[in-house]
Amino acid sequence: MAINVKLSETLVDQAKLYASVEHRSVPKQIEYWSQIGKIAAENPDLSFSTIQAILRADQEEPIGEYQFG
Repeated sequence: MAINVKLSETLVDQAKLYASVEHRSVPKQIEYWSQIGKIAAENPDLSFSTIQAILRADQEEPIGEYQFG
């Protein structure tokens, strides 16, 4: 379910820049940043590159017998 949230103009402008480079919509870019922040807060020992790898792996299709979901 989608809801409306007020965000600062600065955040939205920054998200527009990153979204265009990453080929995401502005809302998807902000969701991506949110996911990174959540994982980092829950796992302070993980590097940014590890967090990115986790997010990429989460987007891949399950293969074989080890399907989760």
